[in-house]
Amino acid sequence: MSILHTNTPLKPAYVDLHIHSTASDGSLSPVEIIEAARKVGLRAIAITDHDTIEGSVEALQHQRSSGVEILPGIEISVSFDSGTMHLLGYLVRLDDDLLRQSLKVVQKARADRNVQIVERLQDLGVDIKYDEILEVSGGGQIGRPHIAHVLIQKRVVQSFDEAFNKLLKKGRPAYVERYRLLPAEAIQTILRAGGVPVLAHPFTLNAKTEGDLDRVLADLKQAGLKGVEAYYPSHGPELTACYERLAYHHGLLVTGGTDFHGTAKPGVHIGIGRGNLRIPYRLVEELKRCAATQSSCPIP
Repeated sequence: MSILHTNTPLKPAYVDLHIHSTASDGSLSPVEIIEAARKVGLRAIAITDHDTIEGSVEALQHQRSSGVEILPGIEISVSFDSGTMHLLGYLVRLDDDLLRQSLKVVQKARADRNVQIVERLQDLGVDIKYDEILEVSGGGQIGRPHIAHVLIQKRVVQSFDEAFNKLLKKGRPAYVERYRLLPAEAIQTILRAGGVPVLAHPFTLNAKTEGDLDRVLADLKQAGLKGVEAYYPSHGPELTACYERLAYHHGLLVTGGTDFHGTAKPGVHIGIGRGNLRIPYRLVEELKRCAATQSSCPIP
């Protein structure tokens, strides 16, 4: 069953399962995200910040008064040679020691990489200081979007896309590789924290054919993957259908979300993406059933 692509108003039956807050590289705080979700009538959301659970921790403190259901979430960047792979973890236990320890290692690697990026930009003649990026981040975890924001402020570039395409993305002069968990390690970390691991936006894997992606999914399922994010603003009807087909073929859940970052990703709105994305609440129910079932089963 394909996702609905309509222009009808949002109703409480809809959700957004991929949102970033100021705890990583979004522009809205968790409380502001909850209020935005409430205003557009979302029934449930998941804050899935990059390599940190602090956004989810803060959001859950305000769940009862908001009327919006909060799913604890995380998005972990993992090592993948031919493209970019991110794994979403839903319904994780936020107090899980192994999860927190793994994230500390990843966060340190991210922090070290940020310093090196600034140094590379300085070597390229860009007048930029780490303190300027720290100020833009508002105290949250620093990422490349914060560096891009400063580059825009300084008129080195005109947009986030230009910042990444010219300087910050893989293969560009200021890009710095960093330590990442292996896919199987990240999946196991999510599973052991009671969560449901889901492959985020599969198009970033740069799979050349459906067969190539099929083989990647087979390997990830063997490691414990439970779902695929099929519904996403950058997935057109053909990609969405492809990801649905592969998910069903492998017995995986399908999920979806907007990857909302606020002003850090212009044109993508909470709950609706670029205007026509609708994520039904039944996907939340399926995630809950999966989490409840695997809690009584051995972890692969």
